[in-house]
Order: sequence, then C-alpha cells, then structure tokens
Amino acid sequence: MENTVICKCKNVTFHDVENALHQAQHFADVEKEFEEVQKITSCSTGCGGCHDKILDAISHIMNGGN
Repeated sequence: MENTVICKCKNVTFHDVENALHQAQHFADVEKEFEEVQKITSCSTGCGGCHDKILDAISHIMNGGN
C-alpha cells in the first residue's frame, strides 16, 4: 500500500501521507491531521475526489495499521 497513489491530482502516495503524519509530534484527531497532511503534501487541493481516501489512510496510520 506504501506506493499506492491516493491523490492523483497532486501525485500523493500513501507513503507521502504517512511521512507527513510522522512530522507531527502527536496525533490529535483525524480531521486536524488531515489539515496538516494537506498543508505538507497539497493532497485534496485539486479536484477533491481523494478526500475520503486520505481520511481513510490517516485513520489507518493513526490506528497502527490495523
């Protein structure tokens, strides 16, 4: 899943989202982390069609991949 492109408009992969999340000192909540990931990667700033996929990826990563 690491190299899976989640945001086609900005060519953001699952790995890019994971790296952006790990730049945070702690995980607060999914929506707040989404905003941080979006600032770092520019994901979901094109067509917005990947919004839910990005949220799912963030939830997956925050839950330890379970």
